[in-house]
Amino acid sequence: MKWTFILLISIGLLSCSDSKQVNVSINADAAHFSEGNDSILKYQIAEKSLNGKYKRANYIHPLYALNGTVLTEDFPEDHPHHRGIFWAWHQLYIGDKRIGDGWEIDHFSWDVVSVEELPQKSSAKGIKAEVLWKSDLWLDAEGNEKPFVKEITTFKVYPRTENYRLIDIEINSLALEPNMRIGGSEDVKGYGGFSPRIKLPNDVAFTSSTGEIIPENLPVKAGPWMDISGLFSETEEPSGITILCHPMNPKPIDQWILRKQRSMQNAVYPFPGAEPMVLSQSHPTVLKYRIIIHSGDAKSLDINSIYSNYVIQ
Repeated sequence: MKWTFILLISIGLLSCSDSKQVNVSINADAAHFSEGNDSILKYQIAEKSLNGKYKRANYIHPLYALNGTVLTEDFPEDHPHHRGIFWAWHQLYIGDKRIGDGWEIDHFSWDVVSVEELPQKSSAKGIKAEVLWKSDLWLDAEGNEKPFVKEITTFKVYPRTENYRLIDIEINSLALEPNMRIGGSEDVKGYGGFSPRIKLPNDVAFTSSTGEIIPENLPVKAGPWMDISGLFSETEEPSGITILCHPMNPKPIDQWILRKQRSMQNAVYPFPGAEPMVLSQSHPTVLKYRIIIHSGDAKSLDINSIYSNYVIQ
């Protein structure tokens, strides 16, 4: 009996040590990911606005650091159309007709049709969102907004390790109209696409696989991942967020638009750049990213190894 009791205690302790489990709660307004008492992120389902302006949905905010600090911004004063972690393009055309601007949220809206939990074989959790792109400049015969792109986006959130957490995002965009084109800003920067709006502390540091990166006005060439670290909370140690770009994404995947203050970070320039590209009606355009939320700076974990494991999945 004595040894049985000890064995049961041992089994219980082992179970507790392996009991890390991400949870997801899908409500009408948002999907919330958490682990134990820790919030991880919120995916915005319902449309929200700032006093009726800059209406947005289909993005992540807030995104939390491991210590609970909020890493992202929504409705920032300098660019109120920016929102958490988002993906959008300035130029939207059907043929020669311009039908809105998803970046500036001008004549554009997201209809999140459904969000469902995906089955997982591990203690991670995933969701799939079906989203329709719409505009009041593209109507059907009855005068209703007619969807012109169907987006299927999946999110997979992993349990934290000692000093980091992984989040995978895959965006699939399929045109619903012939000659549907998307493009970045109409200047030499050509920015658009996957764009985190992150709080930028005074000591923010950018690091890639090539070393420390100094932001410039134009895109900078670096490796396929970028780390952004600093003192996001004055009372805590440094922490950071790393953005990994999958090698199957449209090339190149080594150019970034980075800013040290009052801006988003654009990963990765150019897709498709200032010249619009046609979205297929039969084969979705796929963009894949992995986010690492970590404590410490870029040197506190082996990002190259995490990237190597990511690209073979």
